[in-house]
Amino acid sequence: MTLLPTTTSDDEKRRAAPVAVLPIGSFEQHGAHLPLITDTVVACAIAERVAATYDLFLLPPVTISCSHEHSAWAGTVSISHTTLTAVITDVLASVRRSGIERLALVNGHGGNYVLGNIVQEANIGKPAMTLFPTREDWQAARTVAELATDAHDDMHAGEIEVSLLRHVAPDLLRPGVEASDHHAPGRNLLLMHGMAAYTSSGVIGAASKGTADKGRMVLDSLVASFKDHLDTLTAAG
Repeated sequence: MTLLPTTTSDDEKRRAAPVAVLPIGSFEQHGAHLPLITDTVVACAIAERVAATYDLFLLPPVTISCSHEHSAWAGTVSISHTTLTAVITDVLASVRRSGIERLALVNGHGGNYVLGNIVQEANIGKPAMTLFPTREDWQAARTVAELATDAHDDMHAGEIEVSLLRHVAPDLLRPGVEASDHHAPGRNLLLMHGMAAYTSSGVIGAASKGTADKGRMVLDSLVASFKDHLDTLTAAG
């Protein structure tokens, strides 16, 4: 996979895609075994497959987003929710000036809570933007891939993220995955305390259970799930 699209202006003129696809990642800690760009790699992998499958306009990723809950770890960099909102609003306005009326946000970072509000506001009147994958899309993918963990227990740098990177970018994993599992089921005050109150390693999940085959099945399921989002956007006219 590649993090950046390589199409030309002429390519996109010929494509005349009805929807632009914007991957949104982060630059945040993912334990000692995964890189800071993990969420960006995940978002780009999904967006790249979605755009190729449905012949859509693939945009370059937003690589820094709202990662404030990870600020206790070296390397984590965040922007404010207002900055992220402004970036997405500007991107939508720009693609509309080029003739593309609808935008699909492919989000790889669970802490970007503001994205739901952005999409809701953009859809007043008729569907113009979607946020993908939804919680239901991720759950369907977990079921298809027969993951051993659920989304709550496998919150960060665990089974599903290791599986996806083993599938799309195995060279990015560092040694120590098998010994990285950490469980923290009670996290009621996460928004106040951040991740550091619940994990010293930065991991919450079962990293040791991640496999490339699971990653392949997760990605295939997500690409199939996107069709409902696309159908709703394009039916809006």
